[in-house]
Order: sequence, then C-alpha cells, then structure tokens
Amino acid sequence: MSSEAPGFIGPYRLLNAIHTGHTVQIWQAYHDGKHERFVIKTPLERFRRSREAIAELRWEDSVGRKFRHKRIIQIHEFGIDRGTPFLAMEWFAAPNMKQRILQGVEPILHLVPRIIEQAAEGLGYLHHLGWVHRDVKPTNFMVSDQGEVKLIDFALTRKAKRGLSKLLPSRTKVQGTRSYIAPEQIRGGAPDVRSDIYSFGCTVFELLAGKPPFTGVSADELLSKHLKASPPTLEAVNKNITSEFAQLIRRSMAKDPSARPQSLSDFVLELRMNRVFKRTPRPPEEATAES
Repeated sequence: MSSEAPGFIGPYRLLNAIHTGHTVQIWQAYHDGKHERFVIKTPLERFRRSREAIAELRWEDSVGRKFRHKRIIQIHEFGIDRGTPFLAMEWFAAPNMKQRILQGVEPILHLVPRIIEQAAEGLGYLHHLGWVHRDVKPTNFMVSDQGEVKLIDFALTRKAKRGLSKLLPSRTKVQGTRSYIAPEQIRGGAPDVRSDIYSFGCTVFELLAGKPPFTGVSADELLSKHLKASPPTLEAVNKNITSEFAQLIRRSMAKDPSARPQSLSDFVLELRMNRVFKRTPRPPEEATAES
C-alpha cells in the first residue's frame, strides 16, 4: 500500500494520503457500507511490523475510545489487515493548527479567542477524566475555517499520577515534542495537568506570534531554554495583544508548575475575563468589503 496506489484496508477504501509523518501516514478513507468518510492512520511501510508502532496504535485506540467530547476526535477501531495495522478515526475536514500558522492565521484571526477556548475545553476534558495528554502542540489541534477545534493523537496520553506516586521518578523515557515540552518532563518527573498547561501556553504563543516561544540550533540548546530561559512576552512579538492576556500565557509557561494556572478551567476563566486583542480583528470579508 502506497500513497501512489491507494486501495482498501479492512472495510475502508483509501482515497488519498493527507499527511506523511516520520513514522505514520494519514489517509482520507470511505466506508462503503456506512457511507461515511473516516481518517485512517497506518505506520509507514518500514514500521508495519514494529512492535512499538503496533503497540502505539493499540494504545491510542484503547485510550481514545474512552473520550466522548465534541472537542476531541472520535476513535472508531484498531485493526490489522494483511499485515498492516491501522487506526480508524472520525473524519474532520480541517487542517491542523500548525498548518494554519505556516499558511498565515489572518483569515481566522478574528476567531482566535474562540479557538483558544475550544482547544482548552477539549484538553480540559481529558484532565477532568484523570488523563494527561503529554504531547500538546499545534499539530495536535485540528482547526476548521469556522474556528471549530478538535484535539487529536493520544499515543503518549497517560493517567495522571496521584498521591505519593507523583514523587517517584518516571521509569519511562522522556517523551514529548521539544518545542513545547514542560521542564518537569525534561527532568523525567511525572507530568500532570500543569505540564499540559505549559505546552498549551507554548502552543497559544506560537498561534499568535507565528513561532514557538523557544528555538535553538540544537536539541540540547532548545531543552536548556525550556529549563532555564525566561519565557518571552507575547505582546512584545504581537503589538495587538493585551498585557493581561500576555501575562496569562507567560504564567502558563512558568518553570515552576505551582506558578501556572492550576487547571484549564482557571485558564478559561481568565481568558473570558480579559480581552486577547487590543483591537478586535475583523473577518476578512468585512475588511475587504469596506476597502
């Protein structure tokens, strides 16, 4: 099975490849029996017999099926067809937030407060159920033209540790994406909801600044900045951001988890109490009509 010659996998007819990552490929597919579109995730050919790749898809299926929320992509099934493991998910016709940022967010800039709140709502639902996503980043939020948001990718999602277990060192390798990873994750500590809030702060910063808060010429330099460098101020990068909202994002990226908002409910409460923009962006069609 390749992107040049799509066929069937299980009952799903593969229509076209919509994304190719380092280890997986994402397809738009159609279920002829259900007359519905789906998203199919499969490992790249060289990883199809990898126990780790198969285990990740199985895990994402078992975890993702626990979540039923309008801001979270719905997982339908895991299967293996002719040696190819696959994960079937809800079809949501939208690019991810990273793609939006790379293309320029001006067409949806007027929807940004809504986008931020919906993203927080989906992630907060996971937290409410006792889970930590552990890989919050722009790539893992789908954003439609109308500003509708869905959280995706639960391969690294784990139950939050509680009580004394939080004090024990993690036995798993450090996981996450370097541009958004919380300091305590880098140190190998047990991540909790505040770790996701740190990554969420980095994500929102990039949405409004066009770049992540920290960059580096090497992985070590980038991780060192997450550990030691003061988070940049969003309003210094985007002059239309209010100081109140900039401070909310800055506190979300605090090195000390206790200095961050302690829940996404707290974050959303502050978001609603303060404006994001000094001057409210107008929809592109309104600005074009006036000009």
